[in-house]
Amino acid sequence: MTDGWNWRQPQTPPAATPPATGGSPWWSDALADPWRDPYAPSAVVVPSAPVSTGPAPEPVTDPDAPRRSLAPILAICLVTALLAGALGSALAYLFLTRSGVGIGGTQLGGPPLAAPSAAQRAPESFGGVAKQVMPSVVTVRVTGAIGSGFVASRDGYVITNDHVVEGADNTMSVSFSDGSSASATLVGRDPESDIAVIKVSKGDLPPVQFGDSDSIAVGDPVLAFGSPLALVNTVTQGIVSALDRTIQAGDPGGTTRYYAAIQTDAAVNQGNSGGPLVDAAGRVVGVNSVIRSVGGTDTEAGNIGLAFAIPINQARRIAEDIIDTGKARRTVIGAEVSAGGATGSSGATGARLRSVQQPGPAATAGLKSGDVVTKINGRVLEDGTDLIALVRKYAPGSTVSVEYRRGTSTQTASVTLAADAK
Repeated sequence: MTDGWNWRQPQTPPAATPPATGGSPWWSDALADPWRDPYAPSAVVVPSAPVSTGPAPEPVTDPDAPRRSLAPILAICLVTALLAGALGSALAYLFLTRSGVGIGGTQLGGPPLAAPSAAQRAPESFGGVAKQVMPSVVTVRVTGAIGSGFVASRDGYVITNDHVVEGADNTMSVSFSDGSSASATLVGRDPESDIAVIKVSKGDLPPVQFGDSDSIAVGDPVLAFGSPLALVNTVTQGIVSALDRTIQAGDPGGTTRYYAAIQTDAAVNQGNSGGPLVDAAGRVVGVNSVIRSVGGTDTEAGNIGLAFAIPINQARRIAEDIIDTGKARRTVIGAEVSAGGATGSSGATGARLRSVQQPGPAATAGLKSGDVVTKINGRVLEDGTDLIALVRKYAPGSTVSVEYRRGTSTQTASVTLAADAK
């Protein structure tokens, strides 16, 4: 027995001698047994797997083990298939509708375009002009009748026709394009020029922009605003058909009105009277007043493409006179004319002066009774109506060039027009 500190290499044992035959069977192999002989060599031997010479055996299934259900797997597959189908149908429908293709595959129209909004329309377009002007246009209601007008100042002055407010009483009112309404009172009127001014009991109104009626030309586009046949907030479009179209109008026994009007083919009907005629920039160039019709009576009158407006330069001047003084100044040449025209030997026509007032514009310029005025500022005259209408177009104090015929000679003169004494 040792504790290992005094360890020495053991001596090599002598070669084993096989036991003698006939000895004990328990010790016959003792020298070759490592567990019996501590000096015998030893090794750990792992046995190799046996080589198979036949088919592999089938696995054995435990009959008592629980079986896994296939229902959840089938449910997941079904839901996934339904969702995929629905998504595909939605995408297909969206593609077909956006590309203009019908359900049956027939293409109806091209790709849709974004609808233009009013805010995107250019200010100079007709839509832009209508949007600009419409808030300033009013419908005038007088004792059951309907006319039109437009706001001339922020504090509520409205310009309209005299024949619109004729017979007006305390029931006169106006309505605006936004549906609101207000009462109105008559400020003043001028029957001969067919211009009147009313005052609306409402402040902070949007006034129109005034244009220059002397700068327009035949062929210029125009828009007419108003309430034709009680159809409020109506806009029609046309062109300037003629300028200085002289018209004499008025009911029998009533006031005779003279117009050196702007002629237009914009659709104008009863109820448009007093409404604005505007140019392509939205500036008022005239006041719609008269229409020409083939109807026998006023109730049969309708638009045939011949409408007439008072030039805004004349209408504005008269309106300012009414607001400032309560009445309008009438421009005169200081002479009376004969009815009808005067045809000379050369076939030229004109307005014959029946009498010349002393002193007056015509007399001061050298004209005499019997002279025939043939032109004013280059505008050819055919009769006395042309002379009266054109003279009233100008403001008092204006100087005009007059061509006249005296006997067989033709002469010219510069005449400074004046206001009448009324």
